[in-house]
Amino acid sequence: MRKIFCHHYNMLLIGLEHVVYPGKLGEKIFHQISRKAWDKWLIQQTKLINEHNLNMNNIKHIEFLEQKMTDFLFKK
Repeated sequence: MRKIFCHHYNMLLIGLEHVVYPGKLGEKIFHQISRKAWDKWLIQQTKLINEHNLNMNNIKHIEFLEQKMTDFLFKK
């Protein structure tokens, strides 16, 4: 198991097993976000999609969710 310093929790935790998001942001998540933080985000993501009735085929909705993900994972 790969250990990383998780930016979300500010501690050493088990990292993700593979890149879970495309592009540079995906690489940043892979190297700086733990599996625990990512699992927590997935729960929050589901809530946001349902509460805001987001359509993942709509680019504005995708951008909205990506911003929420970045804020959730990297800003405390």
